[in-house]
Amino acid sequence: MGRRPLLAAAGWLATTVAATLVGLAAIQLVGAGITGTPGGVRDEREVARALASPAPVTTTPGPEPTAGATTTVTTASRPPATGGGRRGFVTGGGTAVAECGRAGVRLVSWSPAQGYRVKDYDRGPDDHVEVRFVGPEGEHELRLRCHGGEPIAAPHD
Repeated sequence: MGRRPLLAAAGWLATTVAATLVGLAAIQLVGAGITGTPGGVRDEREVARALASPAPVTTTPGPEPTAGATTTVTTASRPPATGGGRRGFVTGGGTAVAECGRAGVRLVSWSPAQGYRVKDYDRGPDDHVEVRFVGPEGEHELRLRCHGGEPIAAPHD
């Protein structure tokens, strides 16, 4: 074997080793940020506190609202308000965060439960807003309005 192929093989090997070491060092620096869940797994109380906090939850937009759709209403349970006219709501089909302002109630964010999807929504601001989740156990509608500067669940007309 000549000298040139030997040098090429040695150069390739050195480059491969250097790239591998740089990659391993980068993974060590980043740590669990690449593979782990940021903040860890949350229990039910932590989720309720997060929904009640003023920080918005990730918004999951669905299709544009459809006219004339009928659903059954599921009463929402809600964590205590944290002030500021913003509150989180939970249904069997998903969660939503709403806030009240001068223009009325507005959906800040919403997220379907596992196995559910957003069928339609009315983000507002308006007198009433709503989001509908549909999944294996039917449809869940969350209809909200403002009362005393705080969002509340409103019965379906």
